[in-house]
Amino acid sequence: MDADMLDAPGAQVKVTFTTTEADLQLPDEKKQLLVPADIKRYGLSRILNSELMLNSGSIPFDFLINGSFLRTSLEDYLTSNGLSLETNLSLQYVRSLIPPKFEASFEHDDWVSAVDVLSADSPAGRWSGDSFQHGNDRILTASYDGLLRIWNASGNIITTSPSAGHGGHSSSVKSAKFLSNNQLASAGMDRTVRVWKYTEASNGASGDLKPTLELYGHQGSIDSLEVDGATKRLLTASADGAIGFWSTSKASAPEADAALLPGAQTAKRRKVNTSVSAAQRGPLNLMHIHNAPATAAVFDPRDRTVAYSASQDHTVKTIDLTTGAVVNTISTSHPLLSLAAIPRAGGTPLLAAGTAARHITLVDPRASAAATSVMTLRGHTNKVVSLSPSPYNDHSLVSGSHDGTCRIWDLRSVRPATQEEGGMGSVSEPVYIIERESREGKKRTVAGEGCKVFGVVWDKLGIFSGGEDKKLQINRGQDVVQQ
Repeated sequence: MDADMLDAPGAQVKVTFTTTEADLQLPDEKKQLLVPADIKRYGLSRILNSELMLNSGSIPFDFLINGSFLRTSLEDYLTSNGLSLETNLSLQYVRSLIPPKFEASFEHDDWVSAVDVLSADSPAGRWSGDSFQHGNDRILTASYDGLLRIWNASGNIITTSPSAGHGGHSSSVKSAKFLSNNQLASAGMDRTVRVWKYTEASNGASGDLKPTLELYGHQGSIDSLEVDGATKRLLTASADGAIGFWSTSKASAPEADAALLPGAQTAKRRKVNTSVSAAQRGPLNLMHIHNAPATAAVFDPRDRTVAYSASQDHTVKTIDLTTGAVVNTISTSHPLLSLAAIPRAGGTPLLAAGTAARHITLVDPRASAAATSVMTLRGHTNKVVSLSPSPYNDHSLVSGSHDGTCRIWDLRSVRPATQEEGGMGSVSEPVYIIERESREGKKRTVAGEGCKVFGVVWDKLGIFSGGEDKKLQINRGQDVVQQ
């Protein structure tokens, strides 16, 4: 392209606006426009708002060209891609991505292994029904010190779980989730799942966690816990290679294997445990389906009789929970450490699996074992150990990694893989990187400082993450990735 033509005053480029969002469609006669060649995202957004004539006020937009977000002027894009001024550029417009800003950091006594949120829009908030009081948002953290903590939004601890010997975990807790506003579950390295009753004082300043059920069956550390408050069922993934399926109801949960109960070895230990009031039960089903440690298990977002699991044996498995049978296995190239199900139109979700090879692979569970991944998300520099879908839409998610960052991904921004990346499939890079920050909002940048992220959850209240820095970090951004 002639550079002088682009530099000339009044140089213009023809663009065609497109979108997949039904409420933001332009009339056909307004989809093609001539715009200044030096225009950038902000200018394009103003033009689009003018053409849309929205009653609700202006909307900030981002623009995708060939699967990548426009971050320069159209002039620079044309120049860098060797395109002529006469090129008709197709611009797909989407509501803008707003950076999540650091808001707070809550300190713990030990590493923070897992995080969950109870809010009006969280699953547990919806499962609570009318009993959930709006404004009573709560944050649950699990720690390597074996304790659970429930916080209010101001950073005050409302309650801490009892210690070992008083119904608490006897080792590090690896995962914890709210089932409702008065019930939660936790699991960890002591090989047990514990179900807790949660109550608060009328003023919300204090609360109490009482263990009501202890679940036994795994013979290795339980590293992942998934809950469904609607059916009162749990899924676990363990280092013993098994996926556990459990009930939180004492009446429907089977008896536990006596050999696995504490106190089975000595009379002294039996005597100690007679003071614990929590009932002891076993799994509805314990499925030994992996040949290496199982690292994650999740329910299908729309069909709770179906589950998906991931393992260090490189596989993602689809499980029929009514029979316990594996109905599909997809093999990947690397050990898998985390898993999330992203709902899609049509029913079957897209599965995102974090790997030990520093990337996230997206697979379609309907595919055959020989199928390649749908997409690869690249950008982390260490293991990807936690994933959480966006609460806003079905095209974005956040990941947590041992590289000390959380990264936000938009699946609409894709490009073909390069030869160095294998040359097959599609690739996406993160749109935002969330680093660990001190209480004063200063980034922790010293290499090896101990900033591994172990858990992250994305709620409409914000993005909550915990890690090796012994902190729960909160980043907020209104509609970080909009619909």
